[in-house]
Amino acid sequence: MSDMNGDSTPLLTIEGPRALIRLNRPKHLNRLLADDLAALLEQFAQIDSDPSVRVLVLTGTGRAFSAGFDLGQIAERATSDAESESSGAAFEKVVDRLEQLRVPTICRLNGGVDGGSIDLALACDFRIGVDSAEMFMPAARLGLHYYPGGIKRYVTRLGVDNAKKLFLTAQRIDAAEMLRIGYLTQMAAMDRLDREVDALATILAGNAPNAVAGMKRAINEFARQAFDEQAADSRARASMRGEEIREGIAAFTEKRAPRF
Repeated sequence: MSDMNGDSTPLLTIEGPRALIRLNRPKHLNRLLADDLAALLEQFAQIDSDPSVRVLVLTGTGRAFSAGFDLGQIAERATSDAESESSGAAFEKVVDRLEQLRVPTICRLNGGVDGGSIDLALACDFRIGVDSAEMFMPAARLGLHYYPGGIKRYVTRLGVDNAKKLFLTAQRIDAAEMLRIGYLTQMAAMDRLDREVDALATILAGNAPNAVAGMKRAINEFARQAFDEQAADSRARASMRGEEIREGIAAFTEKRAPRF
């Protein structure tokens, strides 16, 4: 693996409660290769197993967030006679794993986002994008039927009409439109991007981790019509007897920040 000045698989750093994953192929607009998908799965597992991590920020090196999955590898699989996992299936596995992380996630959209990487960002809980960002879903131009999980995420998070516009027209849209349709949760000038990401990450890292993880899981389940009400109710009941609520109430009474 090389450093941030050259192409490499994604880079993971953990500082205190915050994890940062940086896509790191700037010479190719952070286009993702099969090795990158494998590295991301390993990094997600590391984050999930580390209780000190309370929030993840996902971003890219250079002027783009990501140009999506490498078209050369997609074409190679499309013309190969050998049976193997499709590019879409491999990518879907990574995006679903990101969505399922216990910690809240922020996509720091430092630039353009194309193809499958639109779904990678959409799987994050929050997306703060620079005001010069653009997004482009070229599936219809490529003759590619997008994988089912991605389509479901677009529809449940952005709505039917916006999903149709993005998939069926294959038109590029700018940051203002990304904000209007709900793809961006916040837009910022480049000189304010890190400040806004840091502010949100600090808020998320300071909240009760078990309560946050449980509610995030329930919201995502409900959105994809797979809500486990019994499990959510069990978590809610357990929270009423847990250490987090005792500390939260004590902090509120003492007019101080909670220490979870």
